Amino acid sequence: MLFQNLYILPLLLLLPLLPWLYNHLFRKFKPKTIPLSVNYHFTRKCNYECGFCFHTDTNSYIAPLEDGKAALKLLAEAGAKKINFAGGEPFLYPGHLGKMVDFCKEVLRLESVSIVSNGSKITESWIKAHSKNVDILAISCDSFNEETNIAIGRGKGTHIKQLYQIADWCREYGILFKLNSVICQYNWQEDMNAHIARLEPYRWKCFQVLLVAGENDSDKTKRDVRNFLISDEEYEHFCRNHDKNTCFVPESNKLMAKSYLILDEHLRFLDRTGQCPSGSILELGVDKALSSVFWDTNGFKERGGIYAWNEEQIQKEKDVEHSHVVNTNLGASVGGSCGGTGGKNGNGVDMEDIGAGAIH
Repeated sequence: MLFQNLYILPLLLLLPLLPWLYNHLFRKFKPKTIPLSVNYHFTRKCNYECGFCFHTDTNSYIAPLEDGKAALKLLAEAGAKKINFAGGEPFLYPGHLGKMVDFCKEVLRLESVSIVSNGSKITESWIKAHSKNVDILAISCDSFNEETNIAIGRGKGTHIKQLYQIADWCREYGILFKLNSVICQYNWQEDMNAHIARLEPYRWKCFQVLLVAGENDSDKTKRDVRNFLISDEEYEHFCRNHDKNTCFVPESNKLMAKSYLILDEHLRFLDRTGQCPSGSILELGVDKALSSVFWDTNGFKERGGIYAWNEEQIQKEKDVEHSHVVNTNLGASVGGSCGGTGGKNGNGVDMEDIGAGAIH
């Protein structure tokens, strides 16, 4: 009996260590999450009052420039290939924004740098000074009827004129022009096809208006989205009426809600389930901060978060498409013996291959 208990004693001594062993081994063998594409909302301040906004100006803090650069460097070292600057309205601080954009390209050598703006504060002089370091400039426009824009809170009646001007500047200075639209109760029946054909955006993101707890979900928050909400059927109606545009990229609530990796003005990752944000990545490091929040990496890939996000990658796509057409036609002429190239089994550029090993 005593001999048998001697076998049990070591097991009893190990029991308190089991949680530690589990956590240690789990962290060791858990696949590492790479922050391939990060949205840095470096300010919450905005000069517009869009009623559905879900990242509202609850404070006026902006991290010092050197802290922002240090955070961007950490993200690049952790595997980030694309940084998107957003707000608030980033062009309320054009000098600060310009220095960060230049740092990302000239020092960090990131594949893609993009900006999302309402467009109202953008000037030709800024674009001319920084165009070589900006791959994509996305402008938010929800309607091509100024009365609708005013009702939404997007400007005072000159939004569309400025939108067309920015599109022209992007073409002149070699920046990819992108359009973002929030589809809501005010515009889901609007026909935007003619304007999209004229503007010819590189991508046209159409988001289903989104409710975010604590940001725009009640009369106690800065914005109240409830009167803007639409049904899935209404959103699908809008999509059906516009999906013939090759630049059209729909994002429903399901795809959008938790699939964006956001770094806030305090250099913290926001938790996409509404829980507390991480600590500052300057204090915790990227890996530890990222592991403390939820980011839907499957949703990120499902919504097409990995795509051709600079001119070089777009040209590769065009070359692949051309090769596919040539090879398909040649194959047809010789009995179909030659197929097109593309995807992971050919020489083409597959969206999951861009930025090799993007997310694990």
